[in-house]
Amino acid sequence: MKKNKGKFVIFAHSGTYDKLHQTATIALTAAAMGSEVYIILFFWALKKFYSGQLDHADFPVEYQSWSHKITHLMKEKKVPPVSEMLREARGIGVKVIVCSAGLEYMDIDTTLHDNRQASLIDDVWGLPQVLTVVEGAETVLYI
Repeated sequence: MKKNKGKFVIFAHSGTYDKLHQTATIALTAAAMGSEVYIILFFWALKKFYSGQLDHADFPVEYQSWSHKITHLMKEKKVPPVSEMLREARGIGVKVIVCSAGLEYMDIDTTLHDNRQASLIDDVWGLPQVLTVVEGAETVLYI
C-alpha cells in the first residue's frame, strides 16, 4: 500500500512535447509514490491539449536538430505518448485541471475539440479555486 505523501502540484505552462511528456511522467510517478497530484493547465500547455496534437512530438526551436533522432529513439524504446501516460495517471488519482481564464485568453472553444483529449480533463477551475485547493502543497513545479 502506498503511503500518502501530501499534495504535489504541477503548473503546466509550456506546450512543447518534451515538457508535456515530463509533466505526465512526473505526475504519474508522484501519484504512484502516494502523492495527491494536480496538473493545472495554462497557456501553451492548454492550447496544445485542446489542439488535438497532444501526442505530436514537437520540441523547442533550439533543439530542432535533435528532434528527429529523439522522436525515433522514443518510438524504438516504446516510450508511451503523453495522452497514454495521462490516462494512466488519472487512473491512479491524478487530477487534470484547466484554468478557466486560460480558455478565454487562449481563445479555446471547448465544444470544437477532440473528445478523447477532453476525457483527460477532470474539471475547469478559476484561479481562486486552484490556489485554495493547492494551498500547502509539499511540492510545486512550474513546467
